[in-house]
Amino acid sequence: MNNYNPITALILFFVITGFLFVLFRPVKGWFWIVKKNFKSNEKIIIEDILKQLYHFENSGNRVDMKTLVQVLDFNNSRIVEAIKKMTINDLIYFESDILKLTEKGREYALKIVRVHRLWERYLADKTGFSKTEWHDRAELMEHQLSYDETERLSAHLGHPKFDPHGDPIPTKTGKMANVNGVELPLLPVNTVGRITHIEDEPEVIYKQILAENIHIGSLIRVTENNPTRIVFLSEGEEFKLAPIVAANLTVAPIEKEVVLEDNIARLSNLKEHENAKIIGISKESRGESRRRLLDLGFVKGADISIDLKNPLGEPNAYLIKGTSIALRKDQAAKILIKKE
Repeated sequence: MNNYNPITALILFFVITGFLFVLFRPVKGWFWIVKKNFKSNEKIIIEDILKQLYHFENSGNRVDMKTLVQVLDFNNSRIVEAIKKMTINDLIYFESDILKLTEKGREYALKIVRVHRLWERYLADKTGFSKTEWHDRAELMEHQLSYDETERLSAHLGHPKFDPHGDPIPTKTGKMANVNGVELPLLPVNTVGRITHIEDEPEVIYKQILAENIHIGSLIRVTENNPTRIVFLSEGEEFKLAPIVAANLTVAPIEKEVVLEDNIARLSNLKEHENAKIIGISKESRGESRRRLLDLGFVKGADISIDLKNPLGEPNAYLIKGTSIALRKDQAAKILIKKE
C-alpha cells in the first residue's frame, strides 16, 4: 500500500527548506553568525596573547605556556590552537619552552596597546565613567576599532602621549614617550617628587590605591621607608602603604629643593570657619568635570569656605564668589587650596 501523501511531503519540503535557509542564510544565517563569532573570538584570543606577551617582555619577565594559560581567561584548547596559528603566521616563536614575540608580533601588540590606552584616555576625558571601569571597557574596545577609527580617535583627543594612568600611548609608528621616575619604594626618606604613573594591574592592588584617593600628578614627600610600610605626605594628607602597593606608584624625584607647605591641602579637608584660596585643580579632574568646576568659579585665587556642612558627611556646600555650591567629597578632593 502506498502511503505517499503529497501534501505532507510538500509541508516537509518547506520545513526543511526553511530550516536550511535560517541556518545558512548569507551573512545573517546561524551558521555564518557562529562562524563570525568563532573568528572574532579567535581574533580576541590572538590579540590578548600578543598583549600579554608584550607586557611580560616589557617588564623583563619570561613566560611559558603554563603561565600564559593561567593569565588568560580562555579554554586551554583554544589557546593552543591560537598559538599554533600565531607561530605559522610569524607572530611568535619558541626559545626552548619560552614564548617570545617576533618583530611582526610586537608591532601587532603595540597596535592593541595603542587602542586600549587611547580608549582609556577617551573614557577619562570625555565621559563620566568611574576610573574603576576604564580598564574593562577599554579591554572590549581594543578588539573592535579599525586602524582608521583609531587614528580618528587619536586626533579627536589631540594625539595624547599618555593614558590617564600615566602609561605612554604608542604612536601609529610604535614609538612611545618615556615615563619619568622610579617605583616609590626605591625613594629614600625626605625625597620630594611627583607621581607620574599609577599601575592599574593587578586589579586588587589598583583598587587599594583608588580607595586611598591617591592622585596622579600630586607632589609628595617620603617620610618613612622600611620593609613593612611606605609613608608619604601629599596635599595636606598622610598616606601609609604596604611596599607591594607602593610599588604600583612611579614617582619622578624633583632635584631642586621644594618645600611642601603645611597649609596646602585638598578642599575636602577644609574645616568649618576656615578660609582658603584655591590654588588649582588636580589632574585627576578631567574633561567635562574639570570644565564644570571652572565654570562654577573654582579657579585659581578664588576665596572659598564651608557654607553648610552636611551632618551625614556629604555633600557639603562651599561658598565661592557669593554662591553656595554643593560638592561630594571625591569632587572636593580634586580641588587644591591654601588655607589662610
